[in-house]
Amino acid sequence: MKKLLLSLSFAITAICAQAQSLAVGSDLPMKDIKMKDVSGKEVSIKDAMKDNGVLVMFSCNTCPYVIKNQQRTLDIAAYAKQNNIGIILLNSNEGTRDGDDSYTAMKAYAQKQGYDFYYTVDTDSKIANAFGATRTPELFLFDANAKLQYKGAIDDNPNDAGNVKRVHAKEAINELTAGKSISVKESRSVGCSIKRS
Repeated sequence: MKKLLLSLSFAITAICAQAQSLAVGSDLPMKDIKMKDVSGKEVSIKDAMKDNGVLVMFSCNTCPYVIKNQQRTLDIAAYAKQNNIGIILLNSNEGTRDGDDSYTAMKAYAQKQGYDFYYTVDTDSKIANAFGATRTPELFLFDANAKLQYKGAIDDNPNDAGNVKRVHAKEAINELTAGKSISVKESRSVGCSIKRS
């Protein structure tokens, strides 16, 4: 019984550690780790950074929330680029890497969606674990000094694009590039759980 309780304690600790989300103000973790992009190149988050920072998004090919929010993903990526902020999407679904989230499926999905930014394989969910990312889609916006300024959802209504009142990520980009403090630093990410191995 004691061994069982000890095993459960370790399992709960591991789950809690994995779910510990990166705090606003934190340094960008694992920024030099190379990941395979759909272009065939090996790239890191640091490679994606531009003068004003980088927007990191955990995504995939199959989550209904990712699919439903696809135009919003394209819009915020374009807005980030217009504001000299790099963009990189990471697929951390290691548990479905041999199926719908395979590298081949990622390439086809990126082509179909017209991605003109990095979409990479997060092998063994290493980057997701370092960020404490739990959902797809989930965003992390870093400034030029690689400090986390915003994390969460693209906007305030992932379920209904027609009833969005505030695009949190866009406002965070506006405030960041204007040198202002980010007024909404966190929002709740709504989507599918990352399928870790």
